[in-house]
Amino acid sequence: MLTAGAAVLAALTPATAFAAEEPLQGYGRQQLRWERCAADQPASLECTTVKVPLDYADPGGRTIGIAVSRIKAGSAAKRHGVLLMNPGGPGAPGLTMPAGMEPLLPAEVRERFDLVGFDPRGVGRSSPVNCGLTADEQVLQHPYSAATFGQDVARAGSVADKCWARAGDLLPHITTRNTARDLDAVRAALGQRTISYLGHSYGTYLGAVYTQMFPRRADRFVLDSALDPALVWRGVLRGATEAAELAFTRWTEWAAARDAAYGLGATPEAVRAAFWDLISHADRTPIPLEGQLFDGDAIRAQYPAFVEVEAVTPFIVALKAAAGTPAGPSADVPAAAEAPDVDNVVSAAWAVLCGDVRSWPRDPEQYRRDAIRDRAASPLAGDLGAGIQPCAFWKSAPREAVTVVNNDVDALIVQNQWDPQTPLAMAKGMRRALHGARMVTVAGGEGHGVLVTGRPSCADGDVTRYLTTGRLPAKDRTCS
Repeated sequence: MLTAGAAVLAALTPATAFAAEEPLQGYGRQQLRWERCAADQPASLECTTVKVPLDYADPGGRTIGIAVSRIKAGSAAKRHGVLLMNPGGPGAPGLTMPAGMEPLLPAEVRERFDLVGFDPRGVGRSSPVNCGLTADEQVLQHPYSAATFGQDVARAGSVADKCWARAGDLLPHITTRNTARDLDAVRAALGQRTISYLGHSYGTYLGAVYTQMFPRRADRFVLDSALDPALVWRGVLRGATEAAELAFTRWTEWAAARDAAYGLGATPEAVRAAFWDLISHADRTPIPLEGQLFDGDAIRAQYPAFVEVEAVTPFIVALKAAAGTPAGPSADVPAAAEAPDVDNVVSAAWAVLCGDVRSWPRDPEQYRRDAIRDRAASPLAGDLGAGIQPCAFWKSAPREAVTVVNNDVDALIVQNQWDPQTPLAMAKGMRRALHGARMVTVAGGEGHGVLVTGRPSCADGDVTRYLTTGRLPAKDRTCS
C-alpha cells in the first residue's frame, strides 16, 4: 500500500489549487490500496483507484474514480520515479499498457521507473461513458456523396442526441485539460514531486497539455507519433487524410518499381490509373474478399494502410484478382464483432473531440463544402476527414478555452517519416510548440508508432538515453 505524500502537497500546493492548476490537497492525501489487476494479466501488474473531482471547479462536489495500474521498478536502488503512459485515442483504455510496454522497454529503463498506466476519465474502468451507438454510428469517418449527405447529417445529430441523453452529466467534464489534471492528481496520490511520461498519438497531445498546465511537474516526457496541438481537432482529422495523398503517391512509385512482382503497372501513373479503375469497378460491383464486400468507399477507407507499402500491395492485388468474382451468399459485410468496449471508446472519443474546442462548424453546409473541396484536393480520402461529425450538434460549448501549447519544457519527440494518423507535418507542429524539445525522425519509418510497435528503431538509443539520464540529443536529428 502506498500512502499519498501529504507533506509534499502541503509544501507545494497552495490553497488556491484550481486557479493555480495544482491538485487539491484533500485528493493528495488518499491512501491507495493496490491489488492484482486481473487474472489474465501478469501478477506484477497491480491496480488501484484514485479519486478525483468530476468538476475541478467544484472540488467539494461529485467525485469519480480513475483506475490506475503499475509495475514496480526493477531496482529499488536505481529507481528514478514513475513513468506514466497513455496509448492514444482519445477514448483508448490504458490500464494494461504497462504490461504491454514492459517487454518493449530496455532493462535500463525498466529498473529505473515504476510503469504506470490508467484509464482516462470516461474510459474503461474510470466512470465510462456509453452513448448506446449503433454499429454505423460507431464509425468515425463516412465518405461524402450528395445522395447520402442528408443521412450523414441525421447520423451525426443522432450520436450527439444519444450521448447527451445518456451521459450529459459527464460529458462537459471529459476533456483533455481535465485528464491532465487527473494525471497530476495521480502524481500527488503516488507521492511524487514530478512525473515522467510516455504518450502515443493522442497521448502526445495529452502530454503536451500537461507540460503547459504543470510545467514544474514534468520530468522526462517522450512523445511517440505526435500531433500538432494547433490543429485540434478537426484540423487533425483533415490533416491525416491530406497526408494520405502523399503516402499514396509514394506507394504508386514503389509498386511501379516492382511491376514484375505485382503487375499493377510499370509507371506510377499506370499504378494510379489501375487503382482508380479498381475503385470505379467496386463502385459498380462491390468486390468480395475474405467474407466482406468492398465498394469503392470501403477501399478508400483503408487509406492509412498505404504508408506500409509491403503490406498494402498484396491487399490491392487480391482485390484486383477478386474483381468480377460473383459474391456468394456469405460474402456480405459481417456484423460487428462482440466488443463491449467499442461504444465506450467511440463515445469517450467524441466527448473529448467535441468538448475540447469551440471551433467545430455548426452549419452542416460547411461540412458539405469542405468535403467536396478536400476530396478534389486529396482524392484518396479527403472527404473522409472533412465530413460532418457529431460535434456540429454538441449540446454544450466547452467550459474552457483550448490549451495553447507554447513552452520550453524538455521533451523528446520520436516520429516515423511515414505515419498514417499523425503525419510528419503534425509532429513538426508539436516540435514548434515545445521549444525545449528535441525531435528524432526515423527516415523511411512506416506506421503509427515508433516505440509502441516493438520494432527496432534508430531512435531507440535516444529514448533510452533520455529516460535513463535526462539528456536530450544536442539538436533535432533524422536517422535511418
